[in-house]
Amino acid sequence: MEEAGKNQTSLNEFILVGFSHLAELQVLLFLLFLMTYLVTIIGNMLIILLIKCNPSLQTPMYFFLVNLSFLEICYTTSVVPQMLIHLLTEPKTISKAGCAAQMYVFTILGLTECCLLAAMAYDRYVAICYPLHYTAIMNRQVCIQLALASWATGITVEVTQTTWIFSLPFCGSNLIQHFFCDIPPLVKMACTDTFKNEIVVLAVSVLFIMGPFVLIILSYIRIGYTILKLPSAEGRKKAFSTCSSHLMVVTLFYGTALFTYLRPKSSNTPGSDKMIALMYTVVTPVLNPIIYTLRNKEVKGAFKKTIARIFCAQTSAM
Repeated sequence: MEEAGKNQTSLNEFILVGFSHLAELQVLLFLLFLMTYLVTIIGNMLIILLIKCNPSLQTPMYFFLVNLSFLEICYTTSVVPQMLIHLLTEPKTISKAGCAAQMYVFTILGLTECCLLAAMAYDRYVAICYPLHYTAIMNRQVCIQLALASWATGITVEVTQTTWIFSLPFCGSNLIQHFFCDIPPLVKMACTDTFKNEIVVLAVSVLFIMGPFVLIILSYIRIGYTILKLPSAEGRKKAFSTCSSHLMVVTLFYGTALFTYLRPKSSNTPGSDKMIALMYTVVTPVLNPIIYTLRNKEVKGAFKKTIARIFCAQTSAM
């Protein structure tokens, strides 16, 4: 595969190296990632159905959770199915157009999720700091506007950035040292000075990844201050419990995203890049529905009621 990769001078096709060095574990990795992917899809779809089918969950927080679950389904689907195919097939090729399409989808969804997590933090900020005005401030129109703004930011920024990246000339080796078309390994393959592109990638990361993250941090500083002023321990515990799931998701998502796009270039290695990418493409999407179901009493209660209704309906039919 190395020779095939080095013989090309003008590239219209890439080879995703992926986990080729683990040849004896390909089938095991396929089964592991397939199971994780199925749990991710089923878990996030279950959350969407539970919220849509239970009137008690028709609140702004769960409106954003439906959007987050939909994003996670699309986000992991943009990467994992192709990775599964490449684990069992040779050669592990992808066309330049296919690579661009994957990067468009993946980066748009990733940045949209950054913005959506900030909108969810704002929702928790209003709920805890201004509880008497919560329904007036976070009305349905505002929720829809925040969700649309998240999508608009993701689409506008990442379409521009990805188009610019694929305007670069790629030549020499067509081996991508990754299991999908991510920004850092593609920029490394350009046979021209990529300093400006790297600056733009860094600027986008700082502004549109760190920007929402700073808003989340500021929201939770204010939330923490408000919770500490509550007179009862029970009240503080209840208020914090409404934020704990979101905090865990933010930590998982931003921990890997910031480490990937803001760490020094000298510390990047193909092995570490793949391990970190697995965290935000495979692990985080499967953990989100688990976090929101196991740590959320309302979701657990809705799940039990839905199961009870299904069981009663089946008993009546018999």
